[in-house]
Amino acid sequence: MSDPFINMYSDTVTRPTPAMRQAIAEAECGDDMSGDDPTVNRLEAMVAERLEKEAAVYACSGTQSNQMGVRAHCQPGDELLIADTGHIANFEAGGPAVLSGVTCRLLPGHNGMIDVDDLEGQLRADNQHLCRTRLVCVENTTNAGGGRAWPLDQLDRVGEWAHDNGLKTHVDGARLFNACVAGGYSAAEATRHYDTVSICFSKGLGCPMGSILVGSADDIAAARRSRKLFGGALRQSGIVAAAAVHALDHHVDRMADDHANARAFAEALAAIEGIRVDPEDVESNLIFFEVDPDIGDATQLAAKAFEEGVKVGASGSHRLRACTHLDVDREQVLEAAAIIGRCVESGVGDLVGSVTGPYSRG
Repeated sequence: MSDPFINMYSDTVTRPTPAMRQAIAEAECGDDMSGDDPTVNRLEAMVAERLEKEAAVYACSGTQSNQMGVRAHCQPGDELLIADTGHIANFEAGGPAVLSGVTCRLLPGHNGMIDVDDLEGQLRADNQHLCRTRLVCVENTTNAGGGRAWPLDQLDRVGEWAHDNGLKTHVDGARLFNACVAGGYSAAEATRHYDTVSICFSKGLGCPMGSILVGSADDIAAARRSRKLFGGALRQSGIVAAAAVHALDHHVDRMADDHANARAFAEALAAIEGIRVDPEDVESNLIFFEVDPDIGDATQLAAKAFEEGVKVGASGSHRLRACTHLDVDREQVLEAAAIIGRCVESGVGDLVGSVTGPYSRG
């Protein structure tokens, strides 16, 4: 099946709404590389104001904006500290090392989050034999960590600890607004102790592409230079920036619907014998669940569900991930759970391989 009718593989599969398409069609454009695209300029100012930062730079993707943030803070030979499930370290093709000469030190956290106890004692000594510890990265919401929204007090502790120890800070906020809706705080509150913040527009916000990096004027000037170096210079990008402006105006509060649908999906899965999931663990629009090894593995179940019209992803040997978004409603997520239940009941152990690949990343 080339186009599953219930696609819960990722929120990156969303398509522009009619209103967003209208905003795209009416976008005023210029040459962004020269700073002359009014819609991009509006978007950058809008996000900087919302996060109470000095400046912002539009980017092609979340990976690009994350890597621009890393390069803004680090020199070759530096290292960054990050939870062991962090996207920057695991799912960006080795970007810190390849693009900036930076190594990632993975810290065992909890649900993709680290705390001061995890950071204490991790600073390298000032020694010519050692790389320099320079940056602390956090991810909110956590992706492979379970779609969790950081508690605000924990965000504050980690950011304050980093600054007290002379480190820079970066937020991978691919789903930052999901975290804000789930955590009950504002984007400015969530990022007040962080030097740069990356926000992706192509996930829960429902845009066709794009991301943004926000921070101080100096950091964003450095990041803008990196954008050029990384091949991300943009021209009449107001066409896609207009989608992001529309999304910030219309698609943030509705994320609560995605979260409620994710919890309903998890509750329906929890009733299936052979599926393990705790609905209380579902805080945002990501749902992780496990299939009993006696039934089959994750890639087999994903392949079987795909044949029956539901697309989810394998994220481990027996762990799967599903994602709610604006293109699936309550009826569809409950139907998806019912289809998965029928797949489990009929057996999946004789299937080989998966149409979704071994891991869910976006």
